[in-house]
Amino acid sequence: MSKLQLPNTKLFINNEWVESISGNKFKTFNPVNEELICEVSEGDKADVDKAVIAARNAFENGVWGTTMTAEDRGKTILKLADLIQDHKEKLAQLETMDCGKSIVSAREDIDFCVRVIRYFGGWADKIQGKTIPISSEFTSITKHEPIGVVALIVAWNYPLMLLCWKLGPALAAGCTIIAKSSEFTPLTALYLCDLIKEAGFPPGVFNLVSGLGSTVGNALSHHLDIDKISFTGSTVTGRKIMEGAAKSNLKPVTLELGGKSPNIFFADCDIEHCVNAAKDYVFSNNSQNCCFSSRFFVHESIHDAFLTLFTEKIKQIKVGNPYDESNHLGPLVSKQQFDRVLGYIEKGKSEGAKCHLGGSKHHHADGKGYFVQPTIFTNVTDNMTICKEEIFGPVVVILPFKTVDEVIKRANNTTYGLAAGIWTKDISLALNVSNKLKAGSVWINNYDNCLPQVPFGGFKQSGIGRDLSEYAIQSYLSIKAVTISHKTLHAQQN
Repeated sequence: MSKLQLPNTKLFINNEWVESISGNKFKTFNPVNEELICEVSEGDKADVDKAVIAARNAFENGVWGTTMTAEDRGKTILKLADLIQDHKEKLAQLETMDCGKSIVSAREDIDFCVRVIRYFGGWADKIQGKTIPISSEFTSITKHEPIGVVALIVAWNYPLMLLCWKLGPALAAGCTIIAKSSEFTPLTALYLCDLIKEAGFPPGVFNLVSGLGSTVGNALSHHLDIDKISFTGSTVTGRKIMEGAAKSNLKPVTLELGGKSPNIFFADCDIEHCVNAAKDYVFSNNSQNCCFSSRFFVHESIHDAFLTLFTEKIKQIKVGNPYDESNHLGPLVSKQQFDRVLGYIEKGKSEGAKCHLGGSKHHHADGKGYFVQPTIFTNVTDNMTICKEEIFGPVVVILPFKTVDEVIKRANNTTYGLAAGIWTKDISLALNVSNKLKAGSVWINNYDNCLPQVPFGGFKQSGIGRDLSEYAIQSYLSIKAVTISHKTLHAQQN
C-alpha cells in the first residue's frame, strides 16, 4: 500500500481548521505495528466553549436555522452522502490504519455511512407536527422544532459509522453540532470535516473538537449552553455523561452503551447454517462490537455437534494484517484494550472455565501488533466473570441449556440488554422467546443486521434512547403545543 495522506489534524470550528488554544497534542497509533501515525490537536474546555459559540450562532442567527428551507437542508445532507461515497476508499484506508479492522469491513462501514446519511437526508423535509381538534372552541397544533445545539460523542470501534448514526438525525432535525471522536481513532472524523465544508454546510453547523474524555467529554456534558448530548461508549462513561447533564442544565441524553448479548440456538436449528453464519459475524470488527454475541446458549441435544463444527470453522479464521483482504481478524485497537482482553481470558481460566480454543496472543510475523487469538470457552457457569462482564474482544462462551423457560431466564440474567439472537425453524417459538427477552434488538435467524430504518439501542444498563430510524430524529426535536381559541378570534372579527 502506498503511503496514505493523512487528514488535517487541527480542530474544526466554524468551518475553519484551528489549533487548540493550549497548543497540546495527543498521539494516535497503528495497532498493527504499534507505530505512531500522527499527533492530533488536543482540545479542552476553552475550545469547547469556542465551538459552542459557533454552533449557537449558526443555530440562532445563521442560515441553517433561519433562511434555509428544510428541502435545501436535505439536499445539503444528501450532498454529504455523495461525497462520502466518492471518498470511500480513502476513508476505509484511514479507518483500517487507525483502528485495525479489516479493509473489507471498513469498506462495508463506509457504505453503511452513505446509506445512513442518505436516509436522514430524505427525512429533512418530512418532519411535521399534528393538528389536534379539541372542541368547537379550541384547536391545538404541535410543532416539532430542532432542540438546538447538540453534542455528539462516539466510541473508537466504529469511528465514522457511529458519528454518522448521530450526525444524520441531528442535521435532519435542524440542529447544530459539536462532535468529539475517540482519542484512539480520530482520523476519519477529521477527514469528514473537509467533506462537510465541501457539501455546503454553513459555518458553525458542524464542529469537531478532538481530545480526551476527561476534558472535552466532561466539558460537553457539563456545558450550560448545549441542549442535548448523544453518547456511544462504555456504561461506566455513560454514567458520567448522564451525571454531567443532570448537574448542569438537565440536557436530555441518548446513551448507547455496553452489552453482553445472548445468542440462542434451539434444537431444531440447521447447525451447519448457524455455524457458518456465526463464523461470519461473531468475530466481525475484531469482536469490538457493543452487540457482540459473546454468550452462545446451545440446546443440550445439539451442543456437542455444534461445538465441534463451530470449532472447525473458527480455526479457519485468518488472523493478521487487516489490509490483506484474506484476513478476517485484525488487531485490537490499543495496548490498553489488548491487555484488558488477555486479562479476561486469564480470569476465565482461573475461575475454572475450560479454554477450548485460542486463549492467548496471536503472534504476528514481526511479533508486533495487538492481535488476540479467536477464543472459545466451555465449562462456563453463568456467574463467572467472562459470562457477566463485557470483554470487547474475540472471546465466546458456549453454554448448554435444556428448556425454553430456562434459557430465557439465563439470557436475561445480565445488567445489559442491548441485543439478542434466536435461531430456530419454529417461528412461533422464535416470536414467543423474542417477546420475553429484555433486549433492544432481537434478530431471528440472523444477527447484527443493522438498518437505517430500524431503531438501535438498549434496555437496562445498555442505554437510553435510540440511534437510527425515525425514533432517532425525535430525540433531536422539541415539541411545542400551540392552542388556539376560536372564540377569541370570532370576537376580534366582530
